[in-house]
Amino acid sequence: MRRFRERRFGSFLLPQRVLARASAAVVLAMAALLYGPSAGATTAIEARSIRLTITAHLHYVSSKGSYLIEEGSASGQLAGTVKARLRVTAEISGSFTLYPRGGSISGEGSGTLHESGTYASFGGSLKILGGTGRYAHGRGGGKLYGVYNRQNLGVTIQTIGNLSY
Repeated sequence: MRRFRERRFGSFLLPQRVLARASAAVVLAMAALLYGPSAGATTAIEARSIRLTITAHLHYVSSKGSYLIEEGSASGQLAGTVKARLRVTAEISGSFTLYPRGGSISGEGSGTLHESGTYASFGGSLKILGGTGRYAHGRGGGKLYGVYNRQNLGVTIQTIGNLSY
């Protein structure tokens, strides 16, 4: 027959494993009192951080003042559609919203234009400022490279950077 270690608890003699279970129950009860009844009902959201390469092919839709409104498709880890508001001077700058599955990601970027006739290449940086859905707390940044077509006002942009959400 197996013999268990026993400990004296007040005037009672109890097996040690009974005391261990009782101690665990007391700790759980205290945690429930401290954190309230909803503590078990909340869910944690795991933060993710990923390195992305996304290529967007945008075409001219309209203009508002000195801004070009562009739309198109994006390919890469977060494929979807893109809407951008761009201003082209000695540099290219503007804001964008990417609509991948599960939400949206918004940000801004700018780059210096390098003249070469009909096509002007550019390079610069971008910053992710937020989003919606699964990307509601999105932050990050990176580099952007691309080509601006002066004839049809289309833009091809490649971005390389990090996104935390």
